[in-house]
Amino acid sequence: MIKVEHLTKYYGDFLAVDDLSFEIQEGQVYGFLGPNGAGKSTTMNIMTGCLSATSGKVEIGGYDIFEDPQKAKKLIGYLPEQPPLYMNETPLEYLEFVGQAKGLKGEELHRQIRQVVEQVRIGNVANRRISALSKGYKQRVGIAQALLGNPRVIILDEPTVGLDPLQIIEIRDLIKELGKDHTVILSSHILSEVQAICSRILIIAHGKLVAFDTPDRLEQSLLSQNQITLTAKADREEVRAILKPLDQVAGLDWEEREKPFTGVRITTGQKDVYALAAQVFSAFADARKPLVELTPKKASLEDIFIELTEGGEMAPPDPAPSPEKEADPQ
Repeated sequence: MIKVEHLTKYYGDFLAVDDLSFEIQEGQVYGFLGPNGAGKSTTMNIMTGCLSATSGKVEIGGYDIFEDPQKAKKLIGYLPEQPPLYMNETPLEYLEFVGQAKGLKGEELHRQIRQVVEQVRIGNVANRRISALSKGYKQRVGIAQALLGNPRVIILDEPTVGLDPLQIIEIRDLIKELGKDHTVILSSHILSEVQAICSRILIIAHGKLVAFDTPDRLEQSLLSQNQITLTAKADREEVRAILKPLDQVAGLDWEEREKPFTGVRITTGQKDVYALAAQVFSAFADARKPLVELTPKKASLEDIFIELTEGGEMAPPDPAPSPEKEADPQ
């Protein structure tokens, strides 16, 4: 559905996007993650045709966003971080204006307005001025304008920023619904949000793609972070002897505890950290050495994000990028 090939963007001497390549398949919800300044918004603005590229190519549904922008943009609905709303208009007035700008007319225009109003659940505020709406309803109006024209791709830049917890849950549920009929790409700083909504995750750092996979496979790619912390009523040598027969114990990091207790953090490459925790518990029970603490810790998306964006090894993009072919920016 979307193919990005060797995308590069300079602002003067500053390299914001560095040879970025990836493909987006149809009918999934994608999360776009990265620290501030990583190049997320720049990449999204280029993908939507709002910003030119220094070099590289972006195709939307087979149409080049630079060479055939009119056909490519018809396939995209875009909600920037700051929704482009006219505060003195009502949602219905605003949506009629946006629909006309997208080429909708007559009954088809009004049919689509009715459809998106129902879809984003703003019927009860449709005739109020946008300036009087809550932040959550403003976001819903912004999403509604992105849906007009029935685009195949919906791109949402920080759709829940500034919302309260209840509004965040409502927008999350709405995005999940959109993912049933559209390809959705959203950027967010809330890692749990991306993990809850998205079927695939892209992570960029310093303008480069450092990971592109499902949440589960991203967790598996950093299994070294799976850990078990324990405190036992035993000395260090006794603890070492009890753990030695367990093949899945990859490393021991000792932690200070008051005597007669010993603390240790176990690292493991085992996928199921809870299975190893059960083996550890049984080993100490067999040795008749009491455990007063046993805490498994599975690698989280937060761990992966920090590892990859703060100097961790770069993961290859999935799927592999296409051969290089430059496009002239417009």
